[in-house]
Amino acid sequence: MDITRHLLQCAQYIPSPHCDDREEDDISLLVIHNISLPPGKFGGPFITDFFLGQLESDEDPFFDTIRAVKVSAHCLIRRDGSVTQYVPFHKRAWHAGVSCFDGRSKCNDFSIGIELEGTDDLPYTDQQYQALQQVTKALMAHYPAITPARIAGHQEISPGRKTDPGPSFNWNKYRALLE
Repeated sequence: MDITRHLLQCAQYIPSPHCDDREEDDISLLVIHNISLPPGKFGGPFITDFFLGQLESDEDPFFDTIRAVKVSAHCLIRRDGSVTQYVPFHKRAWHAGVSCFDGRSKCNDFSIGIELEGTDDLPYTDQQYQALQQVTKALMAHYPAITPARIAGHQEISPGRKTDPGPSFNWNKYRALLE
């Protein structure tokens, strides 16, 4: 996997308006998240619609609670391992919210956010782990301040507020793939 002009060459790129310029050129943290829309359901256009601010479906009542939320991630890894990029890596995606890592707040300022299509309590697929490993290795090569010690789950940077990627995420498996 190669990164050119802050974009993964193998990913589908769908630009989200929910991003802005970073104040500093410091990309030094990778944050792993999960998302499913509607909650617990996989596939469909709803995650992309949400990240683009175009979630207009009435298919699920939950959508009414998030429709006006402006959020994005740099990338989404679907259950089949396919990767969609929404925000170039040098831009600030709006994925972490109120957060702190290693004594530094506002993690969006210095992190890259990767969403896995999933839930806290359902296992992720082997294809997702393989794609996440490839994306992570490309990011670490291109942004050397991201090291294995600077990879965190959303729950670690926003404790008590967030729970993803949840207990179903196999950190040991993921870290072994990075060796």
